[in-house]
Amino acid sequence: MVTKKEITVEEKLRALYDLQLIDSRIDEIRNMRGELPLEVRDLEDEVEGMIARLAKLNNDLELLETQISEKKNSIEESKNLIKKYTAQQDTVRNNREFNSLSKEIEYQELEIQLAEKHIREFKAQIEHKKQVIEETEARKNERAEHLIHKKGELDAILQETEKEELALMEESKKLEATIEPRLVKAYKKIRNSVKNGLAVVPIERGAAAGSYFTIPPQVQMEIAGRKKIITDEHSGRILVDINLANEEREKMETLFAKLK
Repeated sequence: MVTKKEITVEEKLRALYDLQLIDSRIDEIRNMRGELPLEVRDLEDEVEGMIARLAKLNNDLELLETQISEKKNSIEESKNLIKKYTAQQDTVRNNREFNSLSKEIEYQELEIQLAEKHIREFKAQIEHKKQVIEETEARKNERAEHLIHKKGELDAILQETEKEELALMEESKKLEATIEPRLVKAYKKIRNSVKNGLAVVPIERGAAAGSYFTIPPQVQMEIAGRKKIITDEHSGRILVDINLANEEREKMETLFAKLK
């Protein structure tokens, strides 16, 4: 029966630092994109919103034109009624009928005045909406052009980095599978709790990389011995010695070059 070889602490440290280097490279690639994906989405939403607004404004224009047409028809009907009532006045038999027809004529004249007033109001609204449409159309075209530019920027970055990012993510998963789950969990917890995503860092000039707190010489010796996993008491980061870090960086740089 073949016994499974036990992984040494040094091998665990190397694997964790390799994982850190790969994940940091993925972070770099994503930082290159920066706010561009969000910017593109915001621009897309803005352009879609203006397209929807233009559609509503144009529908409003059609409705106003319809209302003007209806009012013009109403005016023609009132004019025809006035002609009819005026003609009837010539054949009435008494003043009561004449006065009744006069009231009808007066009413239709008021109807014409009211319809003409509405037409003027509708035309004013049309002019205002046309101005808003013109301004919105210009703004939409400007934002759409900006969107094309930003999409071009994003597509160029994606084209340049997407293949590498996917390959690195695959390498990250493979590497995680070789590390015991509790260490992966601890690594991710630390990584998520720090701004720069560095969960595993080397000792540089007597302190953890990126830290101003000096690590006691005895602890530095233990870290260099690679016999146990040691964390920085200030940041909680896992610490490795600079020689191990340099060796793994060199190895990972070769991998990164192949994946580009």
